[in-house]
Amino acid sequence: MQDLSMNILDIVDNSIKAGASLIEITVNAADNMLYIEIKDNGCGMDKDFLKTVTDPYSTTRKTRNVGLGIPLFKMEAEMSGGAFEITSEKGKGTEVKASFLINHIDRPPLGSLAETVAALLPACENRDLILNFAKDGERFVFDTRELKEQLEGEAVGQPYVLQFVKEMINENILSIIGGTIL
Repeated sequence: MQDLSMNILDIVDNSIKAGASLIEITVNAADNMLYIEIKDNGCGMDKDFLKTVTDPYSTTRKTRNVGLGIPLFKMEAEMSGGAFEITSEKGKGTEVKASFLINHIDRPPLGSLAETVAALLPACENRDLILNFAKDGERFVFDTRELKEQLEGEAVGQPYVLQFVKEMINENILSIIGGTIL
């Protein structure tokens, strides 16, 4: 994938397809490490499927028998001096964790979390999405529950809402990272 935010988009899409009502994305940069965690309360995976989920030929799709999202995310983490872990429990949800050495030459760039969240918002009318972003102790949280409260019944997928959310997330992340390129 071009950047890590595309991996996040793919994994959250899996969470949506798994029926999650709450999805939490955490991105934390500290001590030259970038940590990404995606946690959901979807249907989860049984132990047998969980053992094969990092295999590109393991998928729940009916249209094709290849699933590259999780295997690519794992490979990118491991190739850039980091690690990958996935845990899941049937009926309870899934948690994906990856870490990346920030200054490793093979680490893909983080990309635009604002664009990723905006792309996911139309699918969040009946579910909640939380983005936690932190760098060296400074933190920003975006929560669709707060957004929905402010919108008073207006759809979160409206173009003006998407634009507002993108600008707000970009502004807050930029204020935390300054000139650092993640």
